[in-house]
This record gives sequence, C-alpha cells and structure tokens, in this order.
Amino acid sequence: MNRYQAPLHDIRFALFDVLGAEALYARLGFANAQRDLLDAVLEEGAKFTQGVLAPLNEIGDRQGCRHDKDTGAVSAPAGFKQAYEQFVEGGWNGLVAPEAYGGQGLPESFGVALKEMIDAANLAWGNYPLLSHGATEALKQHGEAWQQEVFLKPIVAGRWTGTMCLTEPHCGTDLGLLKTRAAPNADGSYAISGTKIFITAGEHDFTDNIVHLVLARLPDAPAGTKGISLFIVPKMKVGRDGVVGEHNAVRCGSIEHKMGIHGSATCVMNFDGAQGWLIGQPNKGLMAMFTMMNTARLAVGIQGLGLADRAYQNALAYARERLQMRALSGAKFPEKPADPIIVHPDVRRMLLTCKALIEGGRLLSYHAATLVDVIEHTTDTEEKARADELLGFLTPIVKACLTEWGVECTYHALQCFGGHGYIAEHGMEQLARDARITTLYEGTTGIQALDLLGRKIMQLQGAGLRQFLTMIQTFCTEQAGNVGMAEFIEPLAQKAAEWQALTMEIGKRAMGDADEVGAASVDYLFYSGYVALAYWWARAVVAADASAHASAEQRTAKRETARFFYTRILPRTLSHAAAIRAGAKPLLALDAALFDDRG
Repeated sequence: MNRYQAPLHDIRFALFDVLGAEALYARLGFANAQRDLLDAVLEEGAKFTQGVLAPLNEIGDRQGCRHDKDTGAVSAPAGFKQAYEQFVEGGWNGLVAPEAYGGQGLPESFGVALKEMIDAANLAWGNYPLLSHGATEALKQHGEAWQQEVFLKPIVAGRWTGTMCLTEPHCGTDLGLLKTRAAPNADGSYAISGTKIFITAGEHDFTDNIVHLVLARLPDAPAGTKGISLFIVPKMKVGRDGVVGEHNAVRCGSIEHKMGIHGSATCVMNFDGAQGWLIGQPNKGLMAMFTMMNTARLAVGIQGLGLADRAYQNALAYARERLQMRALSGAKFPEKPADPIIVHPDVRRMLLTCKALIEGGRLLSYHAATLVDVIEHTTDTEEKARADELLGFLTPIVKACLTEWGVECTYHALQCFGGHGYIAEHGMEQLARDARITTLYEGTTGIQALDLLGRKIMQLQGAGLRQFLTMIQTFCTEQAGNVGMAEFIEPLAQKAAEWQALTMEIGKRAMGDADEVGAASVDYLFYSGYVALAYWWARAVVAADASAHASAEQRTAKRETARFFYTRILPRTLSHAAAIRAGAKPLLALDAALFDDRG
C-alpha cells in the first residue's frame, strides 16, 4: 500500500529557517500570519491530506471519472465529492483568498505548502480546486465589481468551482489560431460558440455551478493573439444581479481516457451560443488569461514536487526493509539473512537524487511563491517591480524543472522497488504515470524553455537573471570567510560566472541566427535550474547550521545532501553547457525528408 506523510519538518525549515517567511509576512502586513497559527494550520493540513485525500488516490486511479453521454454529466470517483465537502467545510478553499471576498487572507507562499501536501496525497483530486484558484486570481485582478460579487465570492466559498478554457482541437500553444466566437447580445452579455479540449474539471459533481473562463474572438477582432477576449461562461446562467437561471448552452461532450490522473476529469467542452460576460477589455483577454496561466504554472511545478516527495517516501521505506544481497564491503546486518537494499550504492544514488532534487526544489518554488506575496502586498513600487521581474524569470524554471525532476524522481523511486514497482500493488507505477502529465499541461517543457530564453532573457534583456546572479554574488561574498562553506561557495561562484557567459554567447549567436535560441533553450533551462538549486542548497546548509530547531543529525543530513548535489548532480551542467555550445547546426542539418531513411 502506498502511503503519504506530510514533510512538515522540511516545510517549516524551508519557509521559516531559510526563507525567513515569518519576518516577511510581518513586513508585508499579514497581521494574522503568526507562527503559532501557521504551525497549527500546517498540522491540520497534514491531517486532512494524509487522512482524507491520500486513501482516495488509488481509488481515483482505479475507478476514474464517468461521463453520461445523454446528459453530459460527469461523476468523480467514489469519495471525491465528500472529500471536497470536507475541504470546503474546513475553510481550505479560501485559505489565501482576500478577506474581502470571503477568504482567510493568508500568504500565497504559505498556501503553496498546503498545495504541495494536496498534490502529494492525491494529485487528481487536487486538480479541481487548482483551477478554482486560477479563476480567483483572474477575477480578482481583472473582473468588474459586480463580477467579483456574483462569481468570485461563490468560488472562494467553494460553492462553485472554476476552469480555464484555452485549448481547441486545432490550437494548443498557438492561441492566435483559436476559433471560438463571441457575438454580442442585447442585454450586454455575449453568445459564446466553439469547442475547447483538455479542460480540467470542465464538468463534475462537486458543485451545482462551474464558472468557465473562456478565450474567444469578438466579431471585429483583429487576427492573431491581439484579437482574443476573455469571457465568464457559467454552467448555469447567472445574471448581473446574481440570480441563477437555467442550464447554459455549454455541455461536456466527452472526457479523455488518459495515461494517468484518472480521477481528474479532462473534458471536451462544447459551447453552443452559451451566455457569457466579458472580463477585462475587449481583445485584451490574453493578458487576463496569463494571470491564470502564470499562477497555474507555478502550481504545476508544485505538483511535480509533491509527487516526487510521495514517491521518495515510499521508496525510502521499502529500501530500509527490503533484504537483498550483502553490501559489497561486507555484511552490514550480519544477524539478518541479507542486507536491506539501502546499503547498496546505486540504491543510495537514486534515493539521494530524489532527496536533493525535492528539498532543493522546495526552496526554489517556495521562494518564487514569496515573490507573489511581495508583488501583491508591498507598498514599495521599486520592490514590486523587482519582484515581478524575478518571478517572471523563475516561473518557467519552477514549472519545467520541478515537473521534469518529478518524472525523474518517481521513476527512480519505482526502480528502487524492482519488479514490485511495476505492479499496481505498491502504487509506484501510478505516481510515475501521474507525474508524466505535469511536464505537458500549462505549457510543455519546450514552451517553458522558450519563454525563459526567448522572452525573459533575450526580449527582456535578462533583468530577472541579473537579479538572481546578484543574489548569488551577495551570498558568496557574505560567506567568503566561512571555512565550513568553502566547498560550496567556490563552485557556486564559478557556475554563476559560466551562467552569465553562456547567456552572452547565446545572445551573440542569436543575432546571426534566430534558431540558436530554440536550439539552446531546453539545455539552458536545465542549466539554470541546476545552478539555482546549487544556490539554495548552499543557503540550506547555512540555515541549518544557524537554526535553533535543527538537531545535529539534521544539520549533518543537510550538509551531506548538499555535498551529494554538488558532486553528483551539479556536474550535469557540463553536458548542458556542451550542448548549448554545439549550436543549432547539428539539429537543423538533416533534411526533414531524411528523418525516415527506409526508402
């Protein structure tokens, strides 16, 4: 049986010892974000995710969702609806939503800790409130007052849920190709017509109403992305006065049969003149939708983190118990018929890889979430602008690297089980299947890489990168006299310098050939991710040494894991740098017709 225990100790270490969240929250004016309250919320969150959500994970995978072709209704797996009701009753749905809309107003970065627990416990179930969070952000920032009253408050309360409807059968990442239309009605609403696919939580039985945020084109809209508008299209018609009417002309045509996340309803949604309300300005819908997408990209990165942690926990427990062979250097447990497999170097390689990527990734992603808090709550306009630049730079790294590392870690964890990992009994193959989608939705790894290198570095002249390099330089300067940190500071400084040099090399080559950006982008993204983790692992060692809450054993664990990362994982940057310097020619020299050489 696959189990989950919330890693509260390391979550607290990340938030409070490394990131200094308690002081940050006080500075940003979160009056209710006191440490004793936050600790209590974490404890209750652990109980809910461990006791309610985790036991439903296997059930959701086995049963999946059911679609009624006659009515379009979708039923979630057994227990999912009841778990949602408990979630809402516990106040979790509005944990980080503003108090003005019925939420509890806690920091976004603190909510990320709960989200990690939810995703680790039951990723498929977690997709339902995930989309509501994105809809909340879009309505909060771009909705009119009446829309916030009529649509936002019920979502925050958990009485309704939200979706984001972008993709169409012919149109994925290239939203400029979308065909869904919006025709104006006499009452100020719009008639929305078109088909959207891959819509997470597009239909379910959790709530009576679902608020779809839909991209569509007005009749006079210009071509391409400049002609996209965003509309609120509820499942049940809702007037400006908040009165709920008849069923809208929106219906789930089918649900996808997927490799994983079977308990999450992935829907084909058909809009046939459905009543919708414009949110934001005409033809400016992409800007509003990116509010949802950027939030969702960070959230999907957390999904990779959560799955990796659950897989690691189960692999570690198995490695401590499973007896196979003797250690090469001699029996470690001579009283037993064989040694537990954790004594074997290759099993340790897999486990330590997971541990290093998970704990480092936790710091990377939580730090990005603290920038959301700064952007929304600081009164310093310069600080807000800097945080926005840095968050924009980090978002594609968090989304792509944490999800790719999630795939790596779930496969390492499965491998620790040997053949037992491949069968359903231990639940490891489900985690590996579930993890695979995280690298795809909300923008594939390749799309994140292009966003990072093409937009955040080339177009925006690397403003966020410069900030991160300054963070590294400042840290290295502060620790220059710390003999105990020398083994980390010198290689970190060297990698930061090479990071900057690589960026300049790509920029120079791109001036002569734009394909150089696409050719380098994925390797550049991973290079960036590993150097970012090197910084956070060095910070973790310093924080552990200074922590009043860490034991000697915990300090040792942080330092040894950091050493493993620096010596066994950080060298991956060498191959990424070599691939970047190889340029675009090896990728483009072969004619497309010659990819298939069978004649």
